[in-house]
Amino acid sequence: MKRVFLKLSGEALAGEKHTGFDEPTVTEVAKQVKQIADKGIQIGIVIGGGNFWRGRTSETIDRPKADQIGMLATIMNCIYVSEIFRSVGMETEIFTPFLCGSMTKLFSKDEADKCFHEGKIVFFAGGTGHPYFSTDTGIVLRAIEMEAEGIYLAKAIDGVYDSDPKLNPAAKKYDEVSIQEVIDQKLAVVDLTASIMCMENKMPMYVFGLNEENSIVKALSGEFNGTKVTV
Repeated sequence: MKRVFLKLSGEALAGEKHTGFDEPTVTEVAKQVKQIADKGIQIGIVIGGGNFWRGRTSETIDRPKADQIGMLATIMNCIYVSEIFRSVGMETEIFTPFLCGSMTKLFSKDEADKCFHEGKIVFFAGGTGHPYFSTDTGIVLRAIEMEAEGIYLAKAIDGVYDSDPKLNPAAKKYDEVSIQEVIDQKLAVVDLTASIMCMENKMPMYVFGLNEENSIVKALSGEFNGTKVTV
């Protein structure tokens, strides 16, 4: 693949602390991404905000305001991770769907495409810029817009299962599953809006465990042992 998108969970970047940042974890991610980028693969990155805030963390405040806090959490994550990426020798750019001072650039497909061709790692922060849409929908939207060839989802578990493996020791892992099956069986790879967008736009997804050794390099180098979601 020439251009791919990588989704990182905020919680995974927090490591065992479960909140904030764990620098050794993020540095390890950066080193792996650099190995892939050095091969000439263009990489777009979206990061969740769960290490700081989720849209429904509070049942007290208004949902749109809660979601806006979540958008800002993803921007903080992208700024931090972008700087760690730079520390290991990569050039980066961060785009947001709304103006964010001088910290990020306002998203433009042409500008983002130019950054990809310049060899930069391109971060897409702030979700879609609207409440009620998750970072799942955000990454699918940007991947489709930027004509990526696939989305890689680095999760806490190593693929897609027919039930929650934490609750069911007999849960079956899929090597391959169709996006239609994901929707019909409510397998929760990504949320329903994102799933339908993948199906309609024929965007494949690859789900793997971030915590496995060298997992990003393996996933993007053909040694994929997670779950492929076909379209």
